[in-house]
Amino acid sequence: MSRSEPTTATQLRAKKAVAIASALVGLALLGAPAGTVAGGILLENPQLRLAFDPANGSLVEFGAPDAASLIQSESGSLANDLWQIQLTDRSAALTPRQAQRFHWARLGGGASGLRLCWSEFEGLPSGFAIEAVVTLGRGESLSRWSLRVTALPAEAITKISYPRMLPLAKREEERLAVPFWLGQLSSSPRSLLFGETGAPRRLEWPYPGYLSMQCLAWYSASGPGLYLACDDTNAFNKAFAVFGAAPGRVGCEATHFPEHARGLPAAAPSRNWELPYRVELGVFEGDWITAAEQYRAWATNCPWATQSRLKRGLPPRWMSDTALWVWNRGRSEAVLTPAVELQKAAGLPVSVFWHWWHGCSYDSGFPEYLPPREGAGPFSNALAAAHGQGIHALVYMNQRLWGMNTASWKEKSADIYAVKNAAGLIRPEVYNSFTRDPCASMCMGTPWWRNEYATLAATAIHELGVDGIYMDQACTSLACYDRAHPHPPGGGTYWIEGFQELQRDIRTRCADAPPGLAGEGCGEAWLPYLDLMLGLQVSKERYAGADGWEPIPFFHAVYHPYALSYGNYSSLTRPPYDELWPAATAPPEPLALLDRKFSQQFRLEQARAFAWGQQPTIANFLPSHLEERREEIDYVVRLARLHAKHRKFLQHGTFLRSPKLQIPRAVIPMSRLSIYAGQQGGVKEFEHEEPLAVCGAWRAPDGEVGIALANTATDPQRLAIAFDTRAYGLPPRPRVWLHTENNHSALGRLPSSGRITLTLPGQGACVLILKR
Repeated sequence: MSRSEPTTATQLRAKKAVAIASALVGLALLGAPAGTVAGGILLENPQLRLAFDPANGSLVEFGAPDAASLIQSESGSLANDLWQIQLTDRSAALTPRQAQRFHWARLGGGASGLRLCWSEFEGLPSGFAIEAVVTLGRGESLSRWSLRVTALPAEAITKISYPRMLPLAKREEERLAVPFWLGQLSSSPRSLLFGETGAPRRLEWPYPGYLSMQCLAWYSASGPGLYLACDDTNAFNKAFAVFGAAPGRVGCEATHFPEHARGLPAAAPSRNWELPYRVELGVFEGDWITAAEQYRAWATNCPWATQSRLKRGLPPRWMSDTALWVWNRGRSEAVLTPAVELQKAAGLPVSVFWHWWHGCSYDSGFPEYLPPREGAGPFSNALAAAHGQGIHALVYMNQRLWGMNTASWKEKSADIYAVKNAAGLIRPEVYNSFTRDPCASMCMGTPWWRNEYATLAATAIHELGVDGIYMDQACTSLACYDRAHPHPPGGGTYWIEGFQELQRDIRTRCADAPPGLAGEGCGEAWLPYLDLMLGLQVSKERYAGADGWEPIPFFHAVYHPYALSYGNYSSLTRPPYDELWPAATAPPEPLALLDRKFSQQFRLEQARAFAWGQQPTIANFLPSHLEERREEIDYVVRLARLHAKHRKFLQHGTFLRSPKLQIPRAVIPMSRLSIYAGQQGGVKEFEHEEPLAVCGAWRAPDGEVGIALANTATDPQRLAIAFDTRAYGLPPRPRVWLHTENNHSALGRLPSSGRITLTLPGQGACVLILKR
């Protein structure tokens, strides 16, 4: 094992630049210790090369050995801080440059790796040190990073950012892919990080939560991309971030939140803290699909995948068999009656996703859901009649919010069990734009709140006859610092463990009528606990507008066969209005039909859900739409029939890269509209360029490959499709079948060129099946 000489930062600063240069030259001439080069401490294999500054441990090179580094080497005040630690008693972050001593060593025992250590920090205990271990596997393009803090307990640390990649080298056609729930892609990430004023911005996504998976990818068309991930199988609180920094630089990092000791007298807190998982940094050739495939190779062997409810065949049969969801709000006549009518028209199993059934105001009065606003008797009678016609109901119950202006908030002293920040305070959340009523997030780590929610859910299932609970905000988590709660303050795994207990309690109480449980968004940590996940990013423009991101099926590319997914904001109308909201802010005509110019946006949203393997969903459906908007409803039904016939691909298939095809694009009118958008200012309209067809490729469990295609335009689209059958695991000339809504036909063997030409009718859709 070779070791560099310890270097004191004060001594280095005292040396002249000429002397430093002379020393480096002399080192090179005399023979540097193994693992060092004139430019830094080197760790490499044929796939990946890392170099660290021997003076302070800064990362000065990262990338494929035969390509340009993905980070730029900087010095002086711009030198990269490999880590930053925020301490509870300091306003400024602790960084490597504050260390008076840095030394490094190569790992022994045949391991390929480095140990980097920073110590002697002013004002901190004499034994305090930060130790990073970086390893590189043989034949891998992935490095693994661990971190240890000695002589300082976890409760002294607020958060740790490590490793930090700064600055990322600027390249052509950069892309940033983030699994923000379903997934999103930016084709201009640097512009997102500096805004209109040029001021640096930070974008951070918490995990487990809005970040549905522990990875992100920054790549370009001009060479290898950067892959950032963690190998945590316990769902510890963490975050991934990208950020701008002066002057015009960008970086990315993983941020970690140590779980603090509970402060029990018998439990002396450890004087050390160690990252309970490893961060992975690597390079890859390709795009976000390549990154998803790399993550999938690890993720689908994790407990949440092997124990997912879909893989174990546990979701209620009615959920798996649902061909079309109706997402309506209000009393039973506004929800169940439209569903019955649509089921008759489509000839398919329809289920309802039911908001505003409850007796309280939406986003204000939670969790005072019972009794239903139309009364328990009328509600349960209407639902029983719908059951008689094959309709099932999933009802809304937010699983973490409590309205702070409700009577029950004070009567039950609910504030005791709410999430507290590091200052011990509740952070109110305001969602209702009309009442401005604050809500508090209840702590999933407290048995009291879990019992409250499970009791409400069980009552709705047993006494009202609902078929399942939509647990809003389920795929999110928060860090709670209340030391009176029975969980470690700060980060940790108690949130997902608490949710595991909550769903188990609900299912145990309702064992005689097993309910379906759904959650907002999607998240790998919830796969063993939720039957159904809501993927609303298929209609992202409708609630987010043109925000610099486009939706991608990142989560489906990894976990599609492990999770049932549904959901769509796709609507033909203006939003509804809750009858319990203030009359003064009600629109003149809730549910008024939107202009037909937005019909292509409607079809785009439906086409994405179809091609990306989600159960079709329509929002704010009225029976009158069967005549007033026949073409749009026919399109939804067409896709729903294809989905129902080809569930082995579109519900149980594994995501594949779509075949190569040139899809025409056009600028189309878009509406930004949600229940809180446009009530006072009208529809927010903008234009956006979108493809005129959407494609998705899936491998069924039997090995057949299905290609889902949907034309969003009213004109026919002629598509030249080129297949890579080897990538699909098929022989060079498989048999090809064409399936439309009502017909299927054999197209014969795939030509030796691997190409076929297909014309999709206006508003048409099909599934191409490639068989061995």
